[in-house]
Amino acid sequence: MIQLTESAAKKLASLKSEEGRADSDLLRVEVKRGGCSGFSYKMDFTSEQKDGDKVFETHGQKLVVDAQSLLYLLGMNLDYEGGLNGKGFVFQNPNASKSCGCGASFAV
Repeated sequence: MIQLTESAAKKLASLKSEEGRADSDLLRVEVKRGGCSGFSYKMDFTSEQKDGDKVFETHGQKLVVDAQSLLYLLGMNLDYEGGLNGKGFVFQNPNASKSCGCGASFAV
């Protein structure tokens, strides 16, 4: 399972509204090779589900993950830290053996 904190769900709803996206749009979270630690996270809004995608819903927001990325993301919690010293979206991934300083890439 992949979960969103309430803070992350509220921020996603706000971003959808700002970008003129439909409430039904999904957040696609993917893992790609690259970044300073070996793998990086990619997030984007989508209106489509592909074959093999897994959909998770928390606090009224849905996110979708492809089967390959799910292997690296299972058990992850996506948070949002705002404010002056906030980091934005924060990936709390139990599968990551290390993360880079910016939090956008990880190693397993």
